[in-house]
Amino acid sequence: MNLSALQAISPIDGRYRQTTQNLAAYFSESALIKYRVFVEIEYFICLVEKGLPSLLDFDKKQYDQLRSIYIQFSEDDAQEVKNTEKITNHDVKAVEYFIKRKFDDFGWAAYKEFIHFGLTSQDVNNTAIPYTFKLALEEVYYPKISQLIDQIKKMAAEWNDIPLLAHTHGQPASPTKLGKELLVFAERLDVQLMALKTIPNNAKFGGATGNFNAHHIAYPSINWVEFSNAFVNSVLGLNRAQYTTQIEHYDQFAAQCDALKRINNIIIDLDRDIWTYISKNYFKQKIKEGEVGSSAMPHKVNPIDFENAEGNAGIANALYEFFAAKLPISRLQRDLTDSTVLRNIGVPMAHSVIAISSTLRGLDKLLLNNAVIEADLENNWAVVAEAIQTVLRREAYPNPYEALKDLTRTNTKITAATMAEFIDQLSVSDALKAELKNITPFNYTGVF
Repeated sequence: MNLSALQAISPIDGRYRQTTQNLAAYFSESALIKYRVFVEIEYFICLVEKGLPSLLDFDKKQYDQLRSIYIQFSEDDAQEVKNTEKITNHDVKAVEYFIKRKFDDFGWAAYKEFIHFGLTSQDVNNTAIPYTFKLALEEVYYPKISQLIDQIKKMAAEWNDIPLLAHTHGQPASPTKLGKELLVFAERLDVQLMALKTIPNNAKFGGATGNFNAHHIAYPSINWVEFSNAFVNSVLGLNRAQYTTQIEHYDQFAAQCDALKRINNIIIDLDRDIWTYISKNYFKQKIKEGEVGSSAMPHKVNPIDFENAEGNAGIANALYEFFAAKLPISRLQRDLTDSTVLRNIGVPMAHSVIAISSTLRGLDKLLLNNAVIEADLENNWAVVAEAIQTVLRREAYPNPYEALKDLTRTNTKITAATMAEFIDQLSVSDALKAELKNITPFNYTGVF
């Protein structure tokens, strides 16, 4: 029976299937099987290239046919592997048997024992999984997060000159520019994205306990460390860990999880700020015909996209944190706890993509409510007290901070007229009074 969106347990494969379906090419069960096949085939080709005596007469012109096993890998092929797994109760061995049957079909039975030669299952898993994670980052995640960064920068440029009342501790503070506040998030995301890209995609490839025991006993004259470094680093484009147990130590993957979590934290911070600006009515939202904001209150246009993004980023972060804490720990040379955990690495990636997509959708709905922004600035003339006392400090005026504190730190509303009256009673030149009166909440916005 085919799984429908209505039957899916996880919203990733149900409610959000349209947003996450492209990740199935990297994280589904079928994808995992396909890339295990890919690793096994490319490893076999490298053995042929190395010139193992038993493979010297394998016709290299057949590489295209050999690679077609994974290039043309189908759902029927994946099902065949799963059917074999029901008998073997071992997923990687089922892959090995699948390829060997293909060798029989192609007339290559004499070479089939060099499929999975000298390997343990983790040599396949700990290359196939980081390979798919690398592809998902490069082909799905990086373009998506870059789209968000570009959108933020575009909005920042559009609203570059919009003065905005800042709030520190939730209270009115020195004015800023809306464009600059958006650039804060663009820069943070840029920096963390660059940091994520510097973390190598580590892989393990070294036999049952990482020492090439089986390889060395069969062909002691071959430098298997050199061979495997070339295979993993050059052919697969991964970074081979030199000293391992049966499994990859996952330290670099943990670092990737931490980096992805930091990016999600920045997205959550952005979502909450935009949500707050909407609640202040600084932004309105585009209204889509037929949509309902509340089942009871007809007037509601809720900031649901930012709330959705925050929730999904939070779920992703909980899993990233668990992966980063759990995966680098394994009993002695290996226990099985990493296996079941690794099967879920696509889940936080999917929730991250949902969070980015929801944030983008929310940003696209924003409509600037300049009248409210300007009214809030006009209603908070007290924020120019910092500017006036700083200029008075420049002029060596006695106790300027205290003078402005006495004026503004009260429950009395400060207006343009109030500030002008205060300036008029100062014992300073008319030129300085004119300079001070020229300062307003609308132009006291700094250099950005």
